[in-house]
Amino acid sequence: MTADPRSGRPRATSRETIAEAACELFLEQGYEQTSVTDIATRAGVSRSSFFNYFDSKSALLWGGFDERLDAACTQLAADAPVRGILSAIADGFAPDVLALAIAHADAMGVADELERGRAVRAAQLGRAIAEQAHRGGIPRLAADVHAAAAAGAVMAAVWAWAAAGSGRTALERWLHEALALVPGLGGEVRQLRVVVEAEDFDRALAFYRDVAGMPQAEAYEAEGGARVAILDAGRATLELSNRAQVAFIDRVETDGDAPSDRIRIALEVADTAEAAQRLADHGAVVEASTRRTPWRSLNARLRGPAGLQLTLFQELGPE
Repeated sequence: MTADPRSGRPRATSRETIAEAACELFLEQGYEQTSVTDIATRAGVSRSSFFNYFDSKSALLWGGFDERLDAACTQLAADAPVRGILSAIADGFAPDVLALAIAHADAMGVADELERGRAVRAAQLGRAIAEQAHRGGIPRLAADVHAAAAAGAVMAAVWAWAAAGSGRTALERWLHEALALVPGLGGEVRQLRVVVEAEDFDRALAFYRDVAGMPQAEAYEAEGGARVAILDAGRATLELSNRAQVAFIDRVETDGDAPSDRIRIALEVADTAEAAQRLADHGAVVEASTRRTPWRSLNARLRGPAGLQLTLFQELGPE
């Protein structure tokens, strides 16, 4: 029986063959010393074939990424949500010549070329993000600063992914972490606010503002004695847990003696024991004293004014 010639490893496309040949030559003799003719010869194609796929030698380093970048800029021009567009850059992005070049930049002699290319592409993406933000009514300066941070986060994620061994982890993970560090880049939601009805308004205000340490950002009054105060609680996040996770947390934090409310307020503090004592001294009821958790934090649980169940947590950081 004759073997099927189509079996085994799929034949590489001309684009892939050219990229592989270029990487080999960059490692053998360096980026600056390698010409387009050298690459075409090693790949077994003509110079014209090379330019069918790449505009230049430097563009070769960015092949697959540039396609995604161009698509992202097109979508940004159509005012699609920024977070989703930037996240999609990583979807299914497999290790390619860019990841290899970043990981072996010094050996290939491409460090300077990559830095130039990184700056150009960050600027291109940043302009697209800024233009969308400005069309949406954000002042030009704020739009430019925000866009530069977002575009920089994308590029930083690519570099971190490649440096960590691009074949071992997905780019999605690094990009998610990087975008989370950009203020205001959370999709359509720009702020998480917890709204609470307080029967004893003055007591609750004094407790959460003056004792818990949340500065008053805004306050309003209306007819009929209506009053509201908006307190700044720092960074906001939404933690979603299933029933098993809630039960596990309750066992760790309270030995199961103080089950979690369906909605519980968690406040990060510098010193859990000190904060818990201060809140207790001003009327909060301690439901579980300070204890160390398996996820390296010091947690305490209390019941504050307006019936809020509070978890105070102090991050301990790595060992």
